[in-house]
Amino acid sequence: MTTSPRRSHAERTDLSDSRMRDAAIRLIVERGTDRTTLKDVGERAGYSRGLAGYRFGSKAGLFEFIVRSVGERWLADLKRVTSSRRGFAAIAAAIDEHSRFCIDGADDLRAFYILWFESIGVQSEVKSVIASIHDRRRADTARWLLEAGVNDATHREALAAQFNAAVLGIAYQWLAMPDDQNAVRQLHSSLKLTMQLSVNAATGSIEPLAAAPLKE
Repeated sequence: MTTSPRRSHAERTDLSDSRMRDAAIRLIVERGTDRTTLKDVGERAGYSRGLAGYRFGSKAGLFEFIVRSVGERWLADLKRVTSSRRGFAAIAAAIDEHSRFCIDGADDLRAFYILWFESIGVQSEVKSVIASIHDRRRADTARWLLEAGVNDATHREALAAQFNAAVLGIAYQWLAMPDDQNAVRQLHSSLKLTMQLSVNAATGSIEPLAAAPLKE
């Protein structure tokens, strides 16, 4: 018989962090942030009651870890679907990927947006992390618009801000009405068409309108 190699301390820490993050995400989705406790996170993850408190210090520390972790994963997925595309094609791919996440009902994205919206007006590390993610989204969108031929910087920044505000509006409706998948698809499809019309108007292009995401 062979035995598995013993995990290093760093590997055990990464594993426990991952399990507690997943447990916290499930609890946030099931109960909300107010009723999610560090004690319950540790127990749901299969550890002691005190481990989450020891590791993250407070609920704010835990929530910051979730936002940072999910945000990094989302940005990596976004890079994966847009890295081979430029201009409006990258914008369309980003919209379709966000639609897929919502339709799949991913708990991590749901918890991410719950923490995003609840951070408004709160001075915390969670808010600063979210602001950084928002700035990254806006910068990526502005770059795609530049690649699409929107050369006026003021117009480009305004379109990027409008785009990101629209994505957040879709996310808010998705949280409020998670079972209305047709509405989520339609909102993403409409955003894609609106962005292409805006790009066409800004560049004088007559590119055909983008197709809506395929229904599953």
